[in-house]
Parts: sequence; structure tokens; C-alpha cells
Amino acid sequence: MRNNSLIAFLFSAFVICLAVIAVAASGKVENDSTTRSAAELYGKYCASCHGKDGRAKSMKGKFAHARDLSDSKWQTDVSDERIFNSIMNGRKEGGKMPAFAKKITEQEAESLVTYVRGLKK
Repeated sequence: MRNNSLIAFLFSAFVICLAVIAVAASGKVENDSTTRSAAELYGKYCASCHGKDGRAKSMKGKFAHARDLSDSKWQTDVSDERIFNSIMNGRKEGGKMPAFAKKITEQEAESLVTYVRGLKK
């Protein structure tokens, strides 16, 4: 009987460990991604089309008709919500901006909105 109790205890401990590992693994991407700064995210996902300065003067940006994020009129006219939605869902009109909802968190997208606001001329 004592042996069965030990086996049951060890089995329960094993199952709990697996559950903890599964929860930790499922949050790993989000935890890693939340440590990335807006500048890092912009450099990785945005600069190739919009340019480091936001002016969209890169070859890829010209070809894709990327938005000049530094344009003061556009900055005045566009809402934070629209910028956020464009980042997360992409844009089909004009250029073909891809969606990034599967690559970044909502918090990261919000930090990118702030970063984009800082590109204004």
C-alpha cells in the first residue's frame, strides 16, 4: 500500500511539472517579445520599407509605396487607433503592408505607435 501511495504522489508531481512547463512554454514567446524595445521592433519589422527615419526612401519602400511616417500632415490626420490597426492587421489600399498581429503583442504595437509619432518632422 505504501508503494502505491509513493507512485501516486510521484505521478501527481510529474503531471504538475508538465503543466507548469506547458504554461511557461505557452507564454515564452510573449515574455521574450515584451522585452523588445520599440526601436528594436521598428528596426526588425518596419525600417526595411519605411526607412530608419520613417521617410520610406528605401528601394523596398518605394516599390511597396510605403507611407512616409515622418510626414507632419499625415501625422496630424491619422489617429493612434488607425496606426495600431494598420500595424496589427496590415493595409491593403495603396501599398501592401503586412499584418504583424502574429509576430508582436498588442503592447508592442502600442509602443510602435508611440515610436511612429516620434518620427514626425
